[in-house]
Amino acid sequence: MARLRTIPTDQIHPRDVADKSVKGSLERAIRMALEVESGAVRRNTQTFNLGRYQATADIADYEELKDRARAIKEAAIESLSELLATLEASVTSRGGHYYLARDAADACYYIKRICLERRARLVVKAKSMTTEEIGLNGVLEQASIEVVETDLAEFILQVSGEQPSHIVAPAIHRSRERISQLFKAAFETDHPLDSGEDLTRFARDQLREKFLTADIGISGANVIAADTGTLVLVESEGNIRMVTQAPPVHIAVAGVEKVVSRREDLAPFIELLGPSGTGQPLTSYTSVITPPLDFPSFSFGGSPARDRQFHLVLIDNGRMTMREDPVLREALYCIRCSACLNVCANFQTVGGHAFGGETYSGGIGGSWEAGTGTLQKARFTELCTGCSRCVPQCPVRIDIPWLNTVLKSRLDRAGGGVSLQKRFFGNFYHFARWGSRVTPFAGSVLRLSPSRWLLEKMAGVDRRPDLPESAVRPLTRQYRQWRKIQAPSVSHAEQETPHRKALLFADVYTNYTLPQRGMATIKVLECLGVQVELSRVMAEGRATLSQGMIVKAGRRAENTAAYLESRIDQGRDIVVVEPSVLALFRHDYRHLLGNPALFEKLKANSYDPIEYLLKIIGEDELELKQIFNVEETAGGRIFFHGHCQQKTIDATAPTVTLLRQLGFEIDTSSAECCGMAGSFGYKREYHELSMSVGEDLFNQVRQTEIPGGDRTILASGISCCEQIRAGISRRVLHPMELLAEVML
Repeated sequence: MARLRTIPTDQIHPRDVADKSVKGSLERAIRMALEVESGAVRRNTQTFNLGRYQATADIADYEELKDRARAIKEAAIESLSELLATLEASVTSRGGHYYLARDAADACYYIKRICLERRARLVVKAKSMTTEEIGLNGVLEQASIEVVETDLAEFILQVSGEQPSHIVAPAIHRSRERISQLFKAAFETDHPLDSGEDLTRFARDQLREKFLTADIGISGANVIAADTGTLVLVESEGNIRMVTQAPPVHIAVAGVEKVVSRREDLAPFIELLGPSGTGQPLTSYTSVITPPLDFPSFSFGGSPARDRQFHLVLIDNGRMTMREDPVLREALYCIRCSACLNVCANFQTVGGHAFGGETYSGGIGGSWEAGTGTLQKARFTELCTGCSRCVPQCPVRIDIPWLNTVLKSRLDRAGGGVSLQKRFFGNFYHFARWGSRVTPFAGSVLRLSPSRWLLEKMAGVDRRPDLPESAVRPLTRQYRQWRKIQAPSVSHAEQETPHRKALLFADVYTNYTLPQRGMATIKVLECLGVQVELSRVMAEGRATLSQGMIVKAGRRAENTAAYLESRIDQGRDIVVVEPSVLALFRHDYRHLLGNPALFEKLKANSYDPIEYLLKIIGEDELELKQIFNVEETAGGRIFFHGHCQQKTIDATAPTVTLLRQLGFEIDTSSAECCGMAGSFGYKREYHELSMSVGEDLFNQVRQTEIPGGDRTILASGISCCEQIRAGISRRVLHPMELLAEVML
């Protein structure tokens, strides 16, 4: 067996060792991740993410399965006290031991006492985020008990002294080359350690003797059935089976939220965990055990079955308080599958050492750090941009962006108020309105280096990216002028009895930044016989919500919803050009409006422009060749990037459908988010991360280019357009602008 030695600091990167000061500085952690870990994290998370899309597509009743899992978790958390009592009876009736720990110290004390009573010298552990949460390894090691992590990734981290960077794949940030360097520095061995097979074989050889000589095995639990005390443990390596079955004593450690009512309730989670986490239809090893086991231990000098011991240690550590919190309660439904981490563009780029706290990482991690630790440990939730790509991927339908928005709001209140930076971006409406009145003078001033320096120092607006300029003629002005021109050609009868009526919502971004999108939409819809009215310009709450300014966002939502309801009652459909605002109406307003019926009404009557266009074409049985120049569109090449929130509300597919019906050849972006995310890419501390995220999208555009070819780039979101222009200096159109160009 190779001997472990002290790692010479000159043979590994200094950032390979967990650095609490880095964890305390989000900017430094981001910089470290971009320099050292980004390549491996991006490659591995995107592989998991692609696999999840494929695996969940093969589940015939996927949405129904998610509903079942959600309902089981809701019922379990609601009746948690009763279930814990049932579980205790189930475990003790079989001869097992049950302990409910108040907090981390209580849990560690109990586990250490069991180890000392058994005179344990060696403990083997399976991967467990809960034991990471309570700091168990350090407590046992201080008691002179050797603790060996047997999951390959956790073994790597134990050797390097790092914290996990991912819930399911803790060492996802390490490339094979860096693992090889680590092992060569850490062990005195002549074994070749150059390939993945070499590294796995070496680790297996190191661990085999540990399994067979361990006094105690410690595992976690993915789900626990209260009525029988049955544990579900899913894994890819088989080490959990060794940990739970080889030693004579098995200690299972889990949070109280892992308990469900019945053994039958385990099935949905077994079906969902593999596809959601790693893209496997089923994990390589799925163990369903009801301990204590009734066969002898097979460690060296194994003891008979009657000498087996089982201890179930359930941990509160803030969870019961989370249960009473109207927002954090939602986090207790989490099944730790990692889908939200793998789909998150920011996490794909920096991983959990930047986008994470002391234990938990990714979008859901902030709620767990705040609930089981302190609110300040959730500071990394600022990396959640609210892109919402995690929402449809969560197998128990947790609205993670909303949790993080609430955490941001609480952090601001605890820190003395909203920063000037957030106030600046959250009140974009006012700056855009006044900027349009002094255009182009305002744009000229903002382009000056002293102005950008001052804006960066005062409001944290990074001086490097070009700021979007206010249009010389906003949409409202263009609409009034166009309407005057059109009025003489429209008969009185047509004005009185329109076939369809729509209200184009003049969102702040379209009105003041890219009004040509709005005008293209109006012209196309009116050519199809829709009488289009332009709304008044309103601050609808998107900007304030993105900065965590929930109270102000709520006031703006109430005003906007009341105005839109009056137009809906007049028979008008609501058409919204900017996808982030449409997502606000169809998703986020459920949290901001005090009237659920009003939210449902607005959701049912709000449309993406092309979504609405296809609705008209289908219901009125129109032929495309009567509307568009199909001879011109046939064979045209397009690259289309759908906005992240547009994907979440299922409003992207209509664009692809219509363009293909028109004969366009389309390459679609697979990037989850462009990286700009509204204001995120303009903030000084996040600009580099934003551009790094954008590289996936930029490269996809470059890879589909044809030398000398003429191809149109389309993007639905304004921030997406700005990001693409910044990354590859190309003209970008909204799909409605393209359709306006090819109308007959």
